Amino acid sequence: MANFSDRVDRISISGIREVFEAAGGDAINLGLGQPDFPTPEHVRQAAVDAIESGATDGYTSNAGTDGLCEAISEKHARDNAFDVGPDQVIATAGGSEALHLAMEAHVSAGEEVIFPDPGFVAYNALTHLAGGVPNPIELRDDLTMSPETVEAAITDDTAAFVVNSPANPTGAVQSEEDMREFARIADEHDVLCISDEVYEHIVFDGSHYSPMDFAESDNVVVVNACSKAYSMTGWRLGWIAGSDRRIDRMLRVHQYVQACASAPAQYAAEAALSGPQDRVHEMVDAFEERRDVLLDGLADAGLDTPTPQGAFYAMPEAPEGWVDECLDRGVVVVPGEAFGDGGDGYARISYAAGIEDLKDALEIMNDAASAVR
Repeated sequence: MANFSDRVDRISISGIREVFEAAGGDAINLGLGQPDFPTPEHVRQAAVDAIESGATDGYTSNAGTDGLCEAISEKHARDNAFDVGPDQVIATAGGSEALHLAMEAHVSAGEEVIFPDPGFVAYNALTHLAGGVPNPIELRDDLTMSPETVEAAITDDTAAFVVNSPANPTGAVQSEEDMREFARIADEHDVLCISDEVYEHIVFDGSHYSPMDFAESDNVVVVNACSKAYSMTGWRLGWIAGSDRRIDRMLRVHQYVQACASAPAQYAAEAALSGPQDRVHEMVDAFEERRDVLLDGLADAGLDTPTPQGAFYAMPEAPEGWVDECLDRGVVVVPGEAFGDGGDGYARISYAAGIEDLKDALEIMNDAASAVR
């Protein structure tokens, strides 16, 4: 009889992946959180140059190359209201590994982790893998997370809470006041705030703020990545930033899980963060146009949808059977319950797909809505 970890027994294959596998090859895929833009040329060339020069032939430092760590530090100085030194970051295999490091280094067996519901699928699974106890909390009507609800959920067993803004799967953006409150909660209750800021640059309404902007203690760590803003999902390059003592503990995990992030990806990421940012702005403008087209089409279909302020996801209320009807007709959308019990009755739509695919899909989604009413 095989001996399997009970931690793995508590998790399952992502509902997003299950939908992908059920779809045909000709389906219009509005389930994938991946920009349809190519990685910028100067970013790809930086990786090619590093490979051809032999710079990628060996391991890098566990934390990352000096150039990348410096670029991450400079990025935060340029874009955010907080400073981290080059020795206060770890380059990771995407934002997913960064989240994993945060959980493994800070959550003990039986301790609770608070996160949004609906929320990114990894939060629940990574809590289980760390031996923790998930404590998902309901969102406001606008699909943002309430600081009051987070504070009320904290117990003596709480190790951490996760903030995600702009958010996957909702596209919601937390306000400056919310972020101030999340920082205060982390400070006053001495719990860790894990701030997932992977969609930081993709904001249409309002501005991005981080709890790290307002923290008076070191009880905030920031997770980020090049995946979305620079169309680098396949490069698997992210990072985590925090205080010396928190980086030290996470580096202990990272050196055994990963040793170091991919060397070619690190050189590419350095070029992305340090180089021209015009492509980021062009993508954000395109996503905003697509968002508006999607919202108009969903309204025509009679589907109530909170207006997403960032990322590239919308979460309309979904009539029973609508998701399956869309799939049968060749459009992939993800059932909301894949992101937690709070997603029941909703669906997640990614508008990272091309605008012509989006328009074709809206006609099909409208027909599907009529069919299930």
